[in-house]
Amino acid sequence: MTQQNIFIFGAGYSGKAFARDRPQGVRVSGTTRTVEKFAGLEAAAIEPLLFDGHLTSEIRARLAETTQLVVSAAPGADGDPVLDVARDAILHHMPALRWIGYLSTVGVYGDHGGKWIDETAECRPKPGRSQARLDTEQAWHELGEEVGRPVAILRLSGIYGPGRNAFVNLENGTAKRLIKKDQVFNRIHVDDISGALWHLLDADRGGIYNVTDDEPAPPQDVVSYAAALMGVDAPPEIPFETAQLSPMARSFYGENKRVANTEIRATGYEFRFPDYRAAFDRMWADGSWRGEGKSDRRSPIRQG
Repeated sequence: MTQQNIFIFGAGYSGKAFARDRPQGVRVSGTTRTVEKFAGLEAAAIEPLLFDGHLTSEIRARLAETTQLVVSAAPGADGDPVLDVARDAILHHMPALRWIGYLSTVGVYGDHGGKWIDETAECRPKPGRSQARLDTEQAWHELGEEVGRPVAILRLSGIYGPGRNAFVNLENGTAKRLIKKDQVFNRIHVDDISGALWHLLDADRGGIYNVTDDEPAPPQDVVSYAAALMGVDAPPEIPFETAQLSPMARSFYGENKRVANTEIRATGYEFRFPDYRAAFDRMWADGSWRGEGKSDRRSPIRQG
């Protein structure tokens, strides 16, 4: 069997979860923008490489051996930080490349007034970050066609998991229950991002996939559920209209949709955590909610 050499541009929270799930014998390399983050990548068994927007000789060497490429770097003001600099390598210097995965966002759909949508829905992104994501998706799709390799676009909803969840927010006092009538959001546990990536990668499968849970829910319900598991009072309700929010946060609440995971389920993928309750129950029971190396589930606010 051919050695699998996977390269991740932007090996952050999702990339580390993906690498920890790798089968034995698979090598994973990944980039970060700061040397201070090398230890975190190494803890996930990722060979860390520094990427400042230019391909170093070390990165070029790893790309020449890469069999699967995962791109988790968000586009910036000047576009995709990866595509322009890696294009020549992908076209001419990556002979082993079989598959490309790009992590995008359900934000490309824009607002649909709370209706159910799937991968066939019209994309109505707002100018700025969401439009840049959609433009980048298209650019990766076109590059895949040019090199004759499948490109899987994974549109992710709100990411949570160990170290990044309502339990943590309740413990550190940042949890809020904003109430906006009929507002719902989808979300996705990081382990299901990893699972979906491996599922698509192993089958060399391209296409567009909504990687999101089965239950879009009001955000205040998620906080209340976590508080009940912790045995603490949920924070008071705050009307959205009077809430002090950043422009970005208020914009986030300006989109309302129920996103279906039709295409990824059609491939046979079974979600590890199909809704937030299943995930929260597991994280609280096994103590993983605090994050890697912090497995004590007891909360200081619960111990009193």
